Amino acid sequence: MLNTEDMAQINPSILSADFARLAEEARAVAGADWLHVDVMDNHFVPNLTLGLPVVESLRKATDTPLDCHLMIEDPDRWAPAYAEAGAGSVTFHAEAATAPIRLAREIRAQGARASMALRPATPIEPFEDLLPELDMILVMTVEPGFGGQAFLDVTLPKIRRTRELIDRHGLPLWLQVDGGVSAATIERCAEAGADVFVAGSAVYGAEDPEAAVRGLREQAERAAAAARGGSAAG
Repeated sequence: MLNTEDMAQINPSILSADFARLAEEARAVAGADWLHVDVMDNHFVPNLTLGLPVVESLRKATDTPLDCHLMIEDPDRWAPAYAEAGAGSVTFHAEAATAPIRLAREIRAQGARASMALRPATPIEPFEDLLPELDMILVMTVEPGFGGQAFLDVTLPKIRRTRELIDRHGLPLWLQVDGGVSAATIERCAEAGADVFVAGSAVYGAEDPEAAVRGLREQAERAAAAARGGSAAG
């Protein structure tokens, strides 16, 4: 995929798209790195969205790889099926998984990248030993469940700590942020160490979603380069 030391990845969230026109909405962001699919079951979070049939249909409708974020109970049972359905990356929540190591290995065995998400108040440190089993960590920057929420600045120190752990162990993990990511917040996230950015209304609420993707990527890459330059100078 991408060399994330040099390039930021932008994943538009179809939670902010027009559900009646999902195939068209997917094509509207053809230049995105991934298409982010929020799966909610109305149990783990108080909202109900999309499931396996929609993922299977989207897989046929777009060449953009699917990044499925499962905000559901019992991901141990359901997550591997999303990889089997064609998702290129499957994210389960640390707070919901019973056997996260086994689950990550099952997702990988299906040919997908395995990712684990943390709610804003869930610390990263207890999961340090788990990191080698994963391909990506998702730090939620809002409470999961609904799009359009305001970015929580309180999550920035956790993003930095997560990046420090990844770098300390020399792991090729991607660090994703999701929630309130926009032109006003993406640079702070990139400076803190994130390299994969989920953006919903900032993309689909724009007059030109494709241009919004390019603009966000450029902002993130500039901020990350400046942060690396600053740390090297220090």
